[in-house]
Amino acid sequence: MANEDSTFRTLFELTVQLTSKLDRVGALTFLTQAARELSGAAQSAVGILDSHGTIIEFATSGLTPEQKGLLPIPLVRDSVFPGVPATSLNVNNSVPEDAFTDFFPPSLLRIHNFMGLPVLVHGQVWGRIFLTNKPDDFTQEDAYKMRLLAQAAAVAVHNTRLYAQAQSRSRWLTASQNIVASLLEGNEEEDALQVITDEMLKAGRADIALMVLPSINDAWACEFVAGAGAKEYVGLTFPPEGRARTVIREQAGIIVDSMQRMAQVRVPVLRRFGPSLYAPLISNSGGRGVIVLLRYPNSPEFDLNDLAMAENVAQQATIALELAEARKTKEQAAELDERSRISRDLHDLAIQQLFASGMHITAVREELAASNPPEAVTAALDKALGAIDDSVGQIRRIVQSLRDEGASQALVDRLRHETKMALQSLGFAPSLLITFNGESVDAESDFMLIDDAVGADISDDIVAVVREGLSNAARHAHASSVSITLTVTLNAIEVTVIDDGTGITPSLSRRSGLSNLAARARRHRGTFSLHERTDGHSGAQMAWSAPLR
Repeated sequence: MANEDSTFRTLFELTVQLTSKLDRVGALTFLTQAARELSGAAQSAVGILDSHGTIIEFATSGLTPEQKGLLPIPLVRDSVFPGVPATSLNVNNSVPEDAFTDFFPPSLLRIHNFMGLPVLVHGQVWGRIFLTNKPDDFTQEDAYKMRLLAQAAAVAVHNTRLYAQAQSRSRWLTASQNIVASLLEGNEEEDALQVITDEMLKAGRADIALMVLPSINDAWACEFVAGAGAKEYVGLTFPPEGRARTVIREQAGIIVDSMQRMAQVRVPVLRRFGPSLYAPLISNSGGRGVIVLLRYPNSPEFDLNDLAMAENVAQQATIALELAEARKTKEQAAELDERSRISRDLHDLAIQQLFASGMHITAVREELAASNPPEAVTAALDKALGAIDDSVGQIRRIVQSLRDEGASQALVDRLRHETKMALQSLGFAPSLLITFNGESVDAESDFMLIDDAVGADISDDIVAVVREGLSNAARHAHASSVSITLTVTLNAIEVTVIDDGTGITPSLSRRSGLSNLAARARRHRGTFSLHERTDGHSGAQMAWSAPLR
């Protein structure tokens, strides 16, 4: 009777200690050790199941590292215990010699008796406790004690889940704070989007994070990535009927238990992953993008709590992006207002005062002319009037540049400036050829003809095309030469940027550059294309055109 009291006192103490464990790893370690102590088994293990009933993780006690390394992951339980229900107790005190030899060579581990029972959490099989090699047979008392321990384990699992959820919320809250802080610090959009991707990778404890955004030609592509080895996914395109685009259209995230189990994966490279989570970036105008979190096979699955937190942070990130954009727009508007005020003051005050001074000097000169003044006096007055005229001209040019930055320069001059600026990033000078009505443009007198034919609005777009083409050649193409051709006629304008680099690379599908150029072309009823060179040489060719009539 004393031994029985001592046994149940030990059982009570162990269950109390187990249910007080909040850390998942600590609880699993304690559970396996307690199972061995209560049963007297030489080895114990807890197998954790996924939503399909496959064991994806083992916690063990009494196994050597070599023995533990032979445990198969994943393990389909029915392949080991066919015909034994997952919710049943399984006891075998006379295990055949050839049993388990697929896993353990007899010289490494010989199993002669065995007990297994489920751990039920909210009526679902969360995992199973396995016990092997008790010196004596497993008894009904052992089964009774293990059932009590399994019930305590269910409570411990529930507690560790609550604790993990609290930690998860803390990680997601930290991620949200970091994202908002980064955006409100005034970082560039690309930097902000990379921060969002990095923070969601950490908060979701994913192996890879992808940000999918609108790209060129109505496509959607992965533009930002995070995680070891994630760079290979930059430029990966996502079809309209795929999960990522569906999430955008329906404005609701989804979780997938395993990409490898999916009957259809429209982006084949994603089949190498296991659990995945899709969280949309939704604004008032619609979907801006989607974050895809991926874990490798046999990793813990994402749950609804992960999805809810990811959707919440994605929504906050979208709001912060819009606020940052609005603030930037406001700052730009304030700057334009200030430039406009300065230009008005210069025009209304400075120029008018100079005009008044010029008129006064002119009147004085005319009065002096009647009395035949010395030539030196007349020359001084003429010089003063000339200086006033020059000052008025300079102030007018300043006013014009304040009203429209860059507009005071001809399009040809602006393009030449872009090629000079690209010299440092490229390491060489790109060539620039401009023709107007089939003739090469060199004389400055032709510059104004081009400006008159093109107009300021399209000129800005042409400069943006050239700038983006040079930027891509410098960042991605590893080119040794770049040629820019601007062809202007009375009816149309076309700009072509050709390099001899590596060709179309995945990172060239970035929304922030090329897709904006496509939008500029559509606005003028024009066209935009990017493709490999067709002349037999390696490299890329970008073409942008628009009608002028």
